[in-house]
Amino acid sequence: MNEKTLNTSRHFPVWFSLPLLGLSALLITGCSTTQKVAVKQTDINCSFLGSDCAKLTPMGKDDDKTAGMRYINPAAQWTQYNKIIIDPVTFWGGDTTKVSAADQQSLVNYFSQQLNVQLAKKFEVVTKPGPGVMKLSVALTDADAATPGLRSVSMIIPQARAVSSLKYLATGSFPFVGSAQAQAKITDSVTGETLGLAVDRRIGGGSMAAGFQWQWGDAENAINQWSEMIAEKLSSWTSGQAKP
Repeated sequence: MNEKTLNTSRHFPVWFSLPLLGLSALLITGCSTTQKVAVKQTDINCSFLGSDCAKLTPMGKDDDKTAGMRYINPAAQWTQYNKIIIDPVTFWGGDTTKVSAADQQSLVNYFSQQLNVQLAKKFEVVTKPGPGVMKLSVALTDADAATPGLRSVSMIIPQARAVSSLKYLATGSFPFVGSAQAQAKITDSVTGETLGLAVDRRIGGGSMAAGFQWQWGDAENAINQWSEMIAEKLSSWTSGQAKP
């Protein structure tokens, strides 16, 4: 490095490096609308999942298309299914939840709607049990609202975004984000046999679009991703294109 380069570098202010660090953090997160985070064993509601809950095992954290924990029945014959019953989504947040009854209803209604939209693209959605029919039951077990004004500032204003990126590098999470956790159970509609279980938790990601949303925007983004993921996974397994 020559003297001219050294002299030039001395004039860069300290904050000049912050956008560079912010850019690195954005490259790490891939500018995603959500981030998958580890599921705590203590936050899993086995009353909803049933006796096979203990068989859940952690999946790869870096695989964004897979739930945080899951169980697949090794005896399940996925290719025999071509129809699905979708139970209404329920909220299992417990007595200590901070989500109001009105917001709970709004979130589960939205979740039910998205599941029906995505699964109807892949399966015939029915209401009665029968041969070749699987049943999907989903519960939203936790949700945290984002802080809308501060969330927007932290994502949109360059200096604030640089600081947010530093927080991400230090903690693995952006500030002021919302989150959601859900559980899913797939069973044979006739026998009730468990075919698969999944538990996943998502928080708001680093996408610029995440700055322009209401307090439950991060939770809704997680719901959108789960609905698409469930439809894609079930379609690939029942068509024989992929194995669980």
